[in-house]
Amino acid sequence: MKKILTLAAAIVAISLILPTNSSLASDESWKSLKRESKRMKIDETAKEALNTLFTTSPKAENLYEMAYGWAVFDNLKLAFGFSGGGGNGVAKARESGKKTYMQMGTAGIGIGLGINKYQVVFLFQDSTTFKNFVEKGWQAEATASAVAGKAGAEAKTDFSNGMAIYQITDKGLMAFADIAGTKYWKNKKLNK
Repeated sequence: MKKILTLAAAIVAISLILPTNSSLASDESWKSLKRESKRMKIDETAKEALNTLFTTSPKAENLYEMAYGWAVFDNLKLAFGFSGGGGNGVAKARESGKKTYMQMGTAGIGIGLGINKYQVVFLFQDSTTFKNFVEKGWQAEATASAVAGKAGAEAKTDFSNGMAIYQITDKGLMAFADIAGTKYWKNKKLNK
């Protein structure tokens, strides 16, 4: 919260400093500050999701320590006879610290009514799996599921196809939550 308030103060200060006849410069500066603010919010959400995951599952924290990299996405899913959702996230290579901001989206048809807000955490076993996810994007297949919850998270002891996937809701980690049909790709605007 402190970072967001500091950023807001910086935005106000910069807007006062910029010349009023330089609308192009101020537009670009404003866009740059908005991008940075959004990246900071995504980073904070990722940090909180990882902390929640580690608190709930020591085995997930062990996998994190062995992982080449990770990604965390914040998603909002709506269901009213059909479902759709989207969100933003960040992928980070642990050794280099390089971050790539990404987006996610999902759509489907089925019986359902409601709103679901959750985070998805990916842990990547190796550089190839991580780079393919970031550079080429990834789509969860029909059988994809996130493993968590007390029984699910403790049963998860290794990577599957180079990834370990967890879903966190306001009720905690979900046991075998469905992430099928969700696509992940780079966010061109936030990676400028």
